[in-house]
Amino acid sequence: MLMSNCASVEEETKESESVAATPPKTVVVKEDDADHHPYAFHVSGPRNVSSPNWRDLINSSWKDPNYKRTVMACFIQAAYLLELDRQENRDKQNALAPKWWIPFKYKLTQTLIDERDGSIFGALLEWDRSAAMADLVVIRPSGAPKAVLALRGTILKSLTMRRDIQDDLRFLAWESLKGSVRFNVALVALESVAKRYGSSNVCVVGHSLGAGFALQVGKALAKDGLFVDAHLFNPPSISLAMSLRNIGEKAGVAWKRLMSMLPPRNEPLVPNGCEAEAAPGSVSGGFRNWVPSFYGQNQKSSVDLRKWVPHLYVNDSDYICCYYTDQDGVNEKEELNNNKENQSPVVKNTIPQAAAKLFVMSKGKQKFLEAHGLEQWWSENLELQSAIHSSRLITQQLKSLYSVK
Repeated sequence: MLMSNCASVEEETKESESVAATPPKTVVVKEDDADHHPYAFHVSGPRNVSSPNWRDLINSSWKDPNYKRTVMACFIQAAYLLELDRQENRDKQNALAPKWWIPFKYKLTQTLIDERDGSIFGALLEWDRSAAMADLVVIRPSGAPKAVLALRGTILKSLTMRRDIQDDLRFLAWESLKGSVRFNVALVALESVAKRYGSSNVCVVGHSLGAGFALQVGKALAKDGLFVDAHLFNPPSISLAMSLRNIGEKAGVAWKRLMSMLPPRNEPLVPNGCEAEAAPGSVSGGFRNWVPSFYGQNQKSSVDLRKWVPHLYVNDSDYICCYYTDQDGVNEKEELNNNKENQSPVVKNTIPQAAAKLFVMSKGKQKFLEAHGLEQWWSENLELQSAIHSSRLITQQLKSLYSVK
């Protein structure tokens, strides 16, 4: 009898201990839940941004460039969190990513997956008509795209870090991402929705490495006459190819300056307006054949490509993207030409100038992670300067749109 009583008491004690242990476990689960996660929308997302409502039918919030920039940055954050949700095995109940597109009445229609490691590197979001109708938004507000392709940047976690850094090094070495698996997947997805909805109703956005992909994918479509809206946050601007090109250009400028100080040759020069009569074997005729676009030839093929003007958002404290603010150096070249006597005639305005809407954030000296972060682009005290529409690097990145290959 005593043994049985002791056993029953012992069992009750174990049950009470297990019940007492239950609350702490429940608390731990809540701490990991989406409602308390530092990347939850209501924790780290924008504070003063409204969801579409019936008032947008009269005056659309999407017409405000600050609102549009904020939403685009949120969509990129969603692309980051789709991969984090995958790595942390989150289900639909506690997933972080959906909260970053649902408030704006969009839905996820496709995830872009890297077949090399199974990671999610992008998301295709489309206007959710049914969700909008539930809030009495009967039509899509003016300025709101029908589809947005959002591309994330590098995630330094073991499951995807190797492939992310591989593409980072690809851009660093070649200033091109076309050899990447992700480039082809993104291009197919963007081209599909651009043809389905019309390029004017489609937008491509990206941050860091994702901005590099977005720029090159958007440029590839522009060559085919599809001009999608593009918003690029902290796009990469450093590459070995660019450094070598700059060294070559500086050497070329130095050589031209040296030649400009030498007396002209005794050979007769081709008179102005007579370039067409130059002999086929002459220097002028040969140069014209080598670089026909400089003389206005084939201009008709590139005229339509003037329309594509991407939006670039850079922080001058971020060494990855700050070189986009360097001036183009056009004045220096013009001054060099003006110092030359008897120079060959140059036909002006035959090649459209590569341009982008460049927005620069300048807060003085900042730490790299802060200057390169995505969260800054939806902060409340954001002050941007629309500095220049053309820079040296913008010209280098976009000049292939204005030449026939």
